[in-house]
Formats: sequence, structure tokens, C-alpha cells
Amino acid sequence: MNDFIASLLGDWSTQINVWSSMLKLFLTIVFTAIIGSERATKRHDAGLRTFILVGLTANIAAILDLYILKDLGASFSLLTAAIMIGLAIIGSNTILFSSKNQLKGLTTSVSLWATGIVSAVMGFGLYSLAIIGYVVLILIIAIFPNMEKRFKNKSKRIELHIELESRSCLREFITTVRKLGFQISEIEINPAYANSGLGVYSVVLKMQTENLRKKTHKELIEALSSITCVSYIEEIT
Repeated sequence: MNDFIASLLGDWSTQINVWSSMLKLFLTIVFTAIIGSERATKRHDAGLRTFILVGLTANIAAILDLYILKDLGASFSLLTAAIMIGLAIIGSNTILFSSKNQLKGLTTSVSLWATGIVSAVMGFGLYSLAIIGYVVLILIIAIFPNMEKRFKNKSKRIELHIELESRSCLREFITTVRKLGFQISEIEINPAYANSGLGVYSVVLKMQTENLRKKTHKELIEALSSITCVSYIEEIT
């Protein structure tokens, strides 16, 4: 496979030597630091150091595999495969449910795995493909969340975490939201608050009237929070 950047740099960049290895490691550190910094600014557990370490590990594994394949005649990339499996295991352990029935850590898990794969591509000397991969990852992580929020805000369905003053208030809440023009698609009690004295639920509401569909989710939440029995309410994102 002919690589545009490698062809500009010269044959040394595609060979296994100190200078090509240093270039691969440098580029990996730069791009994974950008990705990690973005995650750190949003207070995610996996931040700058984690993403750099994942990138460096995958990059070095690919360089070693390249050496084993070319100079020792191995038939497959053992180290890179092991790293990818390890990242998949580590990533799965970062996914959990919060007390509000929110799935947490999924984007971080996939981002770590994707960063490892792209860093391995860099280690194999496919500079152009790796840089494109890094840029796409950065765009997806940094820009797409705002787009996703806009799409969700236009949705006719809204998923909510609702805390009622007591479980006996549930009937009143259901009656009120139906009068407002909502259809209750799902309602599930949250067991994490079983002994709190509150009635805590995860609720999915569907806007049935045209008037409700014209409002933003923020406006709908403000309206629902004014119901007398509602102690706290927020959208599950």
C-alpha cells in the first residue's frame, strides 16, 4: 500500500529504524494528547495520560510486530492483536450504570479502543491513514456531541430521571402529564433510592400535541418541574 506522507518523507520512514520509530511515537503522542485533553476538559476519568499511554502501547506493539513480521518471518501480528483484546477488556470495565439508570463510560470505552487501533496503524507506517483516523476521531469526540444534543432536543420523545416527594405521588404525576399532552411510553422505578422515602423513576414521555412538539426539552422540563409532587427532574442523556 503506497502511503502519500511516507512517499514525501522518503524510504527511511517505511523502514524499521530509530528515526521512523521516533516519528511514529511523536505523532502518536501529539494526536492522542489532543484527544485526551478534550476528554479531560469534560471531566472524564480517562483523560490525557490514559489516551497517551493507550496510543503509545499500541504504537510500540505495532512497531515490534512489524519487526517480527519482516525480520523474523512471523505470519501474524501477535502483539497488536493482544493489545486490542486488552483494550477491549479494559474498555468494557469502564462502562457502568449510574444511580439514575444512565449508561456511563460507553463513549470513553470506544474512544480508547479506536485510539489504540489508529495508533497501531501509525506504528505499521501508514501515516496518511493514521492521521486521517486521528483527525476523524477528534472531530467525532469534540464536535459531534453538540450535534447529537441538537438532534435529541428535536426528538418527540424525552427520557427523564424524576424524583417525586413520595411513591404515593405517582398517580398524581401520571394524571397530570397525560393532561398536559404527554404519552407515557415507559416508566421504571429506580431501586437505588429504595430507602430514601422518595419515589424515584426513569420515565420516557412522548409529546402527542403539536404545541408540545414545538417546545425544547429544557422548556418541557421546566413545565414538568412545576408539578406539585415533583421534587427533582432532569433529562437522561
